Amino acid sequence: MGKRSNRVAYMNPIAMARSRGPVQSSGPTIQDYLNRARPTWEEVKEQLEKKKKGSKALSEFEEKMNENWKKELEKHREKLLSGSESSSKRRQRKKKEKKKSDRQFF
Repeated sequence: MGKRSNRVAYMNPIAMARSRGPVQSSGPTIQDYLNRARPTWEEVKEQLEKKKKGSKALSEFEEKMNENWKKELEKHREKLLSGSESSSKRRQRKKKEKKKSDRQFF
């Protein structure tokens, strides 16, 4: 009694794909992409100019925020200039209080 052969024939995947024929792709082809409608140079220039200008609402908002920021800076400067002496006293008080609280724990 002879042994049975358990070998399987090798199938070349590339050869099998070629035998099936060309693949039907879904969606646009390369030719469709190359033949698409493109804007003219003048239209591109107009779009770039619009982007550079930006929106009016945004520019108004930025101006308003800048004004608010300047006002806040002025207030802060006034506080610092007028209360410079008192702020240094406050710092000294805080340091003293901190030293006292540190002593209590030990």
